[in-house]
Amino acid sequence: MTIFDEIKADPANAAYTKAGWDPIFSAPAAAKVLIIGQAPGLKVQETGIMWNDASGDRLRDWLGVSKQTFYESGQIAVIPMDFYYPGKAKSGDKPPRKGIAEKWHPRLLAAMPDIQLTILVGSYAQKYYLDLPKSVTLTATVKDFDRFWPKYLPIVHPSPRNNIWLKKNPWFEEEIVPDLRKRVAQLLSTKS
Repeated sequence: MTIFDEIKADPANAAYTKAGWDPIFSAPAAAKVLIIGQAPGLKVQETGIMWNDASGDRLRDWLGVSKQTFYESGQIAVIPMDFYYPGKAKSGDKPPRKGIAEKWHPRLLAAMPDIQLTILVGSYAQKYYLDLPKSVTLTATVKDFDRFWPKYLPIVHPSPRNNIWLKKNPWFEEEIVPDLRKRVAQLLSTKS
């Protein structure tokens, strides 16, 4: 049984499996760049294609990679904090379920020994992987990115919902995105 099958068979995911949904993640053994986000959106869950929306278009732009490289190179992995769309909340989507990352991420990470850069999209991934106190804001974490670089890069979610944040914080696209593109290009051009 593959880890994909194990996740589907996990009793915690029974309702999703019964609904015909598959867990959304990609963990190629040769991956060098790992993207850890919150959870799939509804469009992504329904199509089964990660980052298959406007957020994904902006993320690929920030990375400086084409759709083909993103999906087919085998060098970019995507593991959300929860493998299934969590449902709608009053504002945006519900948070990822607790315990999913703790249970499955260690096994997925162990199967990808060449990861050299982990991009942490949003506060759920950042607080989990950087062991940050709840009081630390996403803006403060992203601004302090060089504290975690080059192993981790905390970023804001590329959703169009964050256009106001990006307008208020132009330093992100002016200073951090060029470094991100350069690092991704270096990693994807080197042989394992």
